[in-house]
Amino acid sequence: MIVVMKAKSTKQEKDEVLKRIRELGYKPHVIHGETRDVIGAIGDERGKMVLQSLESMHGVENVVPILQPYKLASRELRKETSVVRITDEVSIGGKNITIMAGPCSVESERQIIESAVAVKEGGAHILRGGAFKPRTSPYSFQGLEEDGLKLLAKARELTGLPVVTEVINPETADLVAEYADILQIGARNSQNFALLKKVGQLRKPVLLKRGMSMTIQEFLMSAEYVMSEGNDAVILCERGIRTFETATRNTLDLSAIPVLQVKTHLPVIVDPSHGTGNHHYVAPMSFAAVAAGADGLIVEVHPDPENASSDGPQSLKPAKFKEMMEKLKLFAEAAGRETE
Repeated sequence: MIVVMKAKSTKQEKDEVLKRIRELGYKPHVIHGETRDVIGAIGDERGKMVLQSLESMHGVENVVPILQPYKLASRELRKETSVVRITDEVSIGGKNITIMAGPCSVESERQIIESAVAVKEGGAHILRGGAFKPRTSPYSFQGLEEDGLKLLAKARELTGLPVVTEVINPETADLVAEYADILQIGARNSQNFALLKKVGQLRKPVLLKRGMSMTIQEFLMSAEYVMSEGNDAVILCERGIRTFETATRNTLDLSAIPVLQVKTHLPVIVDPSHGTGNHHYVAPMSFAAVAAGADGLIVEVHPDPENASSDGPQSLKPAKFKEMMEKLKLFAEAAGRETE
């Protein structure tokens, strides 16, 4: 249920409402608006009608049911689109198109430093790189783990770029959070509910990728798991879904962008690298994503993709990334957005 407070309600009145929500067995979630506050009461759907009694409390304007099964992620609860702040200089959402770029895996100090310098020069705002890599084959490169995290931290210190890297299980989540600015949940873990709850508790921004066979509603329910633990800083990532088509690695569902923007207040970015699996298609799909309204991109860039430990065929070389970024400005401008 949504408890809409009156425009001139006092702090004491809001505190009394929060107290009563907790007494009824629900978790309050406050959204501060420009003219009034809204409180989401989250909990068991079966007893939600008891919350209707809150309408009689001082300072309450009305109580409205949230129709969607995802409550905190729903635009019913929050009308304004959320902006997730990463650092004082970098945020996701709003007018700017935010670009995350870097290699699939951290392979060596030289490789990640060279990549970080290149993507910053190309116009990226955030460095991506995997230290822990869940792979389809147990014999494939699994990442440098904590050594990789240390190298990412070194690249951040050198370039000033905040870092996004993947968390693959609850046991290593605290370790990754010590080094990362954004915690990435990959497609294979998008319904790992124990992991989603864990990153929700860590209070770091979370980049949640859509599962390869996941519906939009299932995607938003996964976001709800993170948010239900008190973490509102969730960024949704469309990275392609599995269909019958084999010409590309996945089918990049760009229609998900406007659908999500209607259904949720959370920012939406796109991964054209995993979405296509081929470096030839990354730039066109990046342009299309921005034209469709994406708040950002996460792109794989590698200085030597022919010899990459993972995902070389879908990685752009630095020169191609820089060329793409120059053209991307035109699409951003046409969409009323900026890339700088």
